[in-house]
Amino acid sequence: MSKRGGRGKVHHKGRRRHFTDADELRAEMERDKRQKDWREKKGELSDEGGAVAGSKSESESEEESDGEEEKAKPKGVSGLIEIENPNRVVQKAKKASEIDAEDSSKAQLSRREREEIARQRDVMRQRKLQEEGKTDQARSDLARLALIRKQREEAAKKREEQKKAKETAADAGRAGKR
Repeated sequence: MSKRGGRGKVHHKGRRRHFTDADELRAEMERDKRQKDWREKKGELSDEGGAVAGSKSESESEEESDGEEEKAKPKGVSGLIEIENPNRVVQKAKKASEIDAEDSSKAQLSRREREEIARQRDVMRQRKLQEEGKTDQARSDLARLALIRKQREEAAKKREEQKKAKETAADAGRAGKR
């Protein structure tokens, strides 16, 4: 066992670290939710009160508008002196048509991308020539196919002849038995 015992991990500044349990987090979230619901419910009841609630909501809206103005005010010296930072890039709103036109004109492909596109173009061209029968491989394939078709036709003719021969032999055998 270590010298510190069960104190847990010690932070590099000498303090003990505290890790919140998942159950504690859930309980805290539920408690916050209940408080929020209670406040909303209490707010609804006071709104039913009539004119008092109406004047209250108006003053709250005025306070909110004041808060928005305060947020918009610049802080520090920048409110006194207008300073333009030359290094700051201002984002300008662009139309979709402008973006498409810019992207197509600025599109610079890397060497690998250009090579890949060229390779795909070559493959497509080769495939087209192959289908048209203009390559050596396509010619040899077509010649091989022609031979196979011729052999199949000859085999089919032989089968027909053998079939006819069997039929004539069978007919002759039947005629002899009668």
